Amino acid sequence: MIPFLLLVGLAGIQLGLAGYAVQQAGTGARAAARTAGQQDAGDCAGAGRSAMSGWTAGRASVDCSGGDEEATATTEVTIPSLIPGIDSFGSASRTVTMPSD
Repeated sequence: MIPFLLLVGLAGIQLGLAGYAVQQAGTGARAAARTAGQQDAGDCAGAGRSAMSGWTAGRASVDCSGGDEEATATTEVTIPSLIPGIDSFGSASRTVTMPSD
């Protein structure tokens, strides 16, 4: 019975990690889109990564595009795995569009 309970606990923690990765992808995309939409937009990818926690920022890719009226940022975070031998459980991606200054 103990191995089954450990497996259920591990699956619950893995599900929590996946949810946290999705939340961090949204946070990074919002920060990157906000920076890309400013008139003197700097490094929007850097702003997106700095808004995320350290271990998710290292696993993230941020893509920014801006126009005259709106800026869009997409952040993709690789979901880490707790199971030995499996590198990741795919990726979480979020896209945010904000108005430009």
